[in-house]
Amino acid sequence: MNTTAKKEKIKFSKAFWVANTVELFERAAYYGVFIVITLYLSRILGFNDIQAATIAGTFSAFLYFLPTFAGALADKIGFRNSMLLAFSLLTIGYAGLGLYPTWLQSAGLVEYGTTTTFTGLLESNLRYGIIPIMILIVIGGSFIKSVISGTVAKETTPETRAKGFSIFYAMVNIGAFSGKTIVKPLREALGNEGLITLNYFSASMTFLALIAIWFFYKSSQHSGEGKTFGQIWTALIKVCTNGRLIILIFIISGFWMVQHQLYATMPKYVLRLAGEGASPSWYANVNPLVVVLTVNLVTQLMRKKTALTSMTFGMFIMPISALCMASGNMLDGNTNILGMHPVAFMMVVGIVFQGLAETFISPRFLEYFSLQAPKGEEGLYLGFSHLHSFLSSIFGFGLSGFLLSKYCPEPTLFASHEEWLTASANAHYIWYYFGAIALVSAFALIIYGKVVERLDAKQVRG
Repeated sequence: MNTTAKKEKIKFSKAFWVANTVELFERAAYYGVFIVITLYLSRILGFNDIQAATIAGTFSAFLYFLPTFAGALADKIGFRNSMLLAFSLLTIGYAGLGLYPTWLQSAGLVEYGTTTTFTGLLESNLRYGIIPIMILIVIGGSFIKSVISGTVAKETTPETRAKGFSIFYAMVNIGAFSGKTIVKPLREALGNEGLITLNYFSASMTFLALIAIWFFYKSSQHSGEGKTFGQIWTALIKVCTNGRLIILIFIISGFWMVQHQLYATMPKYVLRLAGEGASPSWYANVNPLVVVLTVNLVTQLMRKKTALTSMTFGMFIMPISALCMASGNMLDGNTNILGMHPVAFMMVVGIVFQGLAETFISPRFLEYFSLQAPKGEEGLYLGFSHLHSFLSSIFGFGLSGFLLSKYCPEPTLFASHEEWLTASANAHYIWYYFGAIALVSAFALIIYGKVVERLDAKQVRG
């Protein structure tokens, strides 16, 4: 009898498994493209470092900002229709990222191969035609972020919810890992043209997800919280006028500005300094690996500490990460470490520390954020808990583009390799900037905690 009861508790609906499977496909598609998005924008479409970073940062920022609003629309049209719309837009968008450069080539504006030769694209401004295509991906992705997690919540019971979300989290990480892994063999086999072909892989993943939703996703539990756009907008205004929350968001944005360099700075930095044989997409996989392996241990170690204490520990780990990343460029480039170029090896070490810092910060941030919300409005407030990622995408990518162009510029812009070596001699300074941002954020969080503690004590006395 007891065995039967236990089996019942871990049984999930068909809709649950379909939703988790398509989440795996979507994450593989997204991370396969996003890990090299700045390379695609620069090497395929000719954007300079600052332009590429600005476009990629805006793309990332709105993927974090729009899901709450998309979730409200999903409540009205239903989760199934929302996912059909989302995966249709994503498939068109990813296919467009592959087809658009092909059209540019047919127009005689650019030639692709192991290298890219621009024959008029830079003067035509047709490269900006990629932005509407990326907007399709942003809109489709914003629905996915809200609807899949909503499906997991609706298709589980209080007894199975923890298990359900652990499966969901595993699917997210498996998808992210597989998407990043496919990049290296494509780039090695096809050179820059692999950056185009990769988009067809992503389009095929989201198309498979579309087919799966069309044929297999059926659920009566499709409604969400039923929030209106007005309610969501009101919550956003409340969050932005809540002094404690907005200051906390700005402080934590310092951490995420550094974390986003996995996508903004690291791919170009590693390929330029360690050579085309480097594997930035594989190095980025170290982050989720460390998180999965250590998050439970860290949570256990910090269980008796406050959320602010745990976050502060993580914030002070980030400058160490940045210093490790910087140190690779100061080592002898002719001496490999465990078969890796020193820049690549120290980048991996830095990413290990980044992942460790994340385990101290991310889980406890949501806990603390929810406690700052007015009673009964926790759900609405948590909808904007990722405002820090919106801000850090805008500022983190923007700063990355400026620093890359200043300290580690594109080698093809120089007449000789020697000229480029001179121009990039201080490439590691990039990580000093981000290390400083992390350090300032860490001290700011300490001050924030002290001030909040005094205000709370004063309120209790009053």
